[in-house]
Amino acid sequence: MTRDEKIEAIKQRARKNFSLGYNCAECITEAVIAIVDTGFPPEIRKVATGFGGGVGLYGDTCGAITGAVLAVGLVHGREKLPEGTDPKEVAKKSGKQLYGEPGLYRLFNQIPNRIADKYGKTCCRDLAAKWRDQWLCREHALYCRELITDAAGIAAELILTHWQDSASKPFGKNVENLDQKPIACDIAGKGA
Repeated sequence: MTRDEKIEAIKQRARKNFSLGYNCAECITEAVIAIVDTGFPPEIRKVATGFGGGVGLYGDTCGAITGAVLAVGLVHGREKLPEGTDPKEVAKKSGKQLYGEPGLYRLFNQIPNRIADKYGKTCCRDLAAKWRDQWLCREHALYCRELITDAAGIAAELILTHWQDSASKPFGKNVENLDQKPIACDIAGKGA
């Protein structure tokens, strides 16, 4: 299967998963595990269950986004902290893995930013506000299915691209919106 065929297969499987009864986060996680060799057993998808509906139907970050983050993490997430005997040096190296260029946060940051670019929001409660009184009515379900399909496509693209290429892109919006350069802090929480 080519890269583009895998991306399309993940998108379509995630889309179909929603019709089968998987929640938004499970849809994407299951699709990636089924199509990509993550090295994890299929049962790992159960870690996604609680993220549906913006974390247990609380309405925070959309479950399709968190499902995409989980799926990308299965392939590109850190397996361990950097090695070293000096805790400060290890923390500094760890910060570079996350905040650097390339840096893993740059990779994961693309998921909510790309969804926000298309849908204008990232919180489930805001995305689904129109259907609060008719939760998962046909129109709402179709909307969520499209969002799931898009998030699955983003996850698949990031998974099937060498991580350093994706992790070298500039940050979109981030917690501090610090002009692409988040501040690294030492363990005491003071600027490094």
